Amino acid sequence: MKTALQLSSLVLAAMFYVGGNALAATGFDLSPDQHGRIRADQDAAATKAVPTNFPFVAKDELTVGIVVAHPPISTYATDAKTVVGFDPDLAQLVADSLGRKLNVVILAWPDWPLALASGKVDAVISNVTVTEERKARFDFSTYRRDEVGFFVKTDSPIKSIKEPKDVAGLRVITDAGTNQEKILLEWDKQNVAHGLKPIEVQYYDDDAVKSVALQSGRADAIFSVNAALLYDAATHGKTRQVGTVSGGWPRTAEVAVTTRRGSGLAAPVTIALNDLIGKGQYRAVLERWNLGSEAIDKAATNPPGLPKS
Repeated sequence: MKTALQLSSLVLAAMFYVGGNALAATGFDLSPDQHGRIRADQDAAATKAVPTNFPFVAKDELTVGIVVAHPPISTYATDAKTVVGFDPDLAQLVADSLGRKLNVVILAWPDWPLALASGKVDAVISNVTVTEERKARFDFSTYRRDEVGFFVKTDSPIKSIKEPKDVAGLRVITDAGTNQEKILLEWDKQNVAHGLKPIEVQYYDDDAVKSVALQSGRADAIFSVNAALLYDAATHGKTRQVGTVSGGWPRTAEVAVTTRRGSGLAAPVTIALNDLIGKGQYRAVLERWNLGSEAIDKAATNPPGLPKS
């Protein structure tokens, strides 16, 4: 029996399976074979940096835990079982760089810390943001900026949203209990303190309802996960991005390959990522999933993370 998340992803996949061809006009390939997946050669420096006694889950494999979320980060292919998207593509590049075959283990979001700590997986590549609290248990190798974005209808008069005053008086849809909600509410607080009009914050549980509210004029903008909204804009052409904010605002937040604390795998993964950045495969994978705007210039091991709340 498929979960609601699997069914949702399957519906998304089916939407792009046009005329028997899984490559839609938008260029997003959701086929299970992934012929367009970018590969890399083994990285001698990264491989040499792996501790000789590192307890890989399986011989000659890199076992990576991935939480199936939403495109373009990760989703199910048209066969409803193969995981495709940016994170799986990056996992493949890291496995290639370490000279290993990729083995993907699908995890639920609440389960990834235990799966990693218990040795069920060697690493987790699943949009995990670096935080100081998590650094007490895990090591990190950064690979993408964590961004949330403002999106409006394509014909909206709104051209840019960069700072609190730009959303004064607007009707903005966001997600309850998230970083983007915290940012929006803080911006509203600052605006009101400066005598500006308050933001009308709107919440909807269903993405389709959010879209209807925006397109019908009941809301002026959506403020949510930038990667997902970029994908939706490129796929349907009904929205456009007018601004982005770091998910850790006012601090910069990055997502990272996550490994066990002190295991010694983070350093070789960071070496591999920087080699991929230098050789262009990293950028090519980002562009394949319309995420070029979230690129980083250099991967880092255990940089400062978001502070404990």
